[in-house]
Amino acid sequence: MRNTNEKIKVLVVDDSPYSRLTIKKIVESVRNFEVVAVAANGKEAISRLFFSKPDVVLLDIEMPEMDGFSFLRWMLQNRPVPVIVISSRNDTQSVFRCLDLGAVDFVPKPTTSVSSDLELVAGDLMEKINALADLGMDKVKQRVDLLAKSLRVAGRRVYSDRVDLVTIGSSTGGPLALQVLLSVLPADFTAPIVVSQHMPAGFTRPFAKRLNSLCSLEVREASDKDAVTPGRVLIVPGNRNMVFERRRGNVVARIVEPSASDRYVPSVDTMMIGAAQEFGANTLGIILTGMGNDGRNGMLEIVKKGGYTIAESEETAVIFGMPQEAIAAQAVSKVLPLEEIPGEVLRVCQGDYGISSGQEAVVRGR
Repeated sequence: MRNTNEKIKVLVVDDSPYSRLTIKKIVESVRNFEVVAVAANGKEAISRLFFSKPDVVLLDIEMPEMDGFSFLRWMLQNRPVPVIVISSRNDTQSVFRCLDLGAVDFVPKPTTSVSSDLELVAGDLMEKINALADLGMDKVKQRVDLLAKSLRVAGRRVYSDRVDLVTIGSSTGGPLALQVLLSVLPADFTAPIVVSQHMPAGFTRPFAKRLNSLCSLEVREASDKDAVTPGRVLIVPGNRNMVFERRRGNVVARIVEPSASDRYVPSVDTMMIGAAQEFGANTLGIILTGMGNDGRNGMLEIVKKGGYTIAESEETAVIFGMPQEAIAAQAVSKVLPLEEIPGEVLRVCQGDYGISSGQEAVVRGR
């Protein structure tokens, strides 16, 4: 753990002199952050990695000589460092490809001036740099390797006798975790799934399309009044929240503006609390990797209503903040590494609450 007086060292990699300058201004506006080097392409970034020893790399994707993809492949194998991709909103698929290659998170690239657009991303960027500065990259490498394996769950039709809705919350490191989890669920999985992944507006729709192309289930960005339907995964739109409403005996998702008190959006708490109130004991809550405490209150509400909850373990969570907060609140029925969560979901949905091979949690009432 770093000394409180020790600065967090940042390497900025971008072929645009303007972007390098503005990002440097943002980073160094925080007293304990320091830009120790800049690079115009991946080749320069490799040499800067060795002499500047950054704690975090801020990476553009499209660059001459060596682009962000090539740099990420080299870095993960030779000099692993937490990477935050800074990308334009019209290049969303490249962002998700970078996450597959070992980048940990991303923020939209500032496009106008320091006083306007930059302010919108500055707070988010600073929080992510701070969270990732001491990250052990072994977890990231483990997750990339896990994604490359075939984890397809063989099998029979999964009738959900116990669960009417699966709710999943995630943040930093979540896109890859969601890909691992959702891609192994069978096409005839009969419980609806809703997901709150902290993500800016403009990114959740292409993210949902990407998951849809990789998963057996139907995955889509949620629209207002979408039916909560078995076999469908609804991703809450960026910068919006999801609540639930019963209409003529059916439940629909309502997409609403976040409240002033919502620090993180889409809000996992709002979605899970609404789900617990609507589906009661037939709600399954899952908290994956992420910083902060979003989801803690939602998981508590699910437990209070008699539902079942799962948290990703510290063993695999890139950032253990959200799972740790839920565990500390005694809102978790079981703690499991990521690769064991799909099997637990199938088991719980079929009403089997016996102890499996995972680590037993600090559970409600203890």
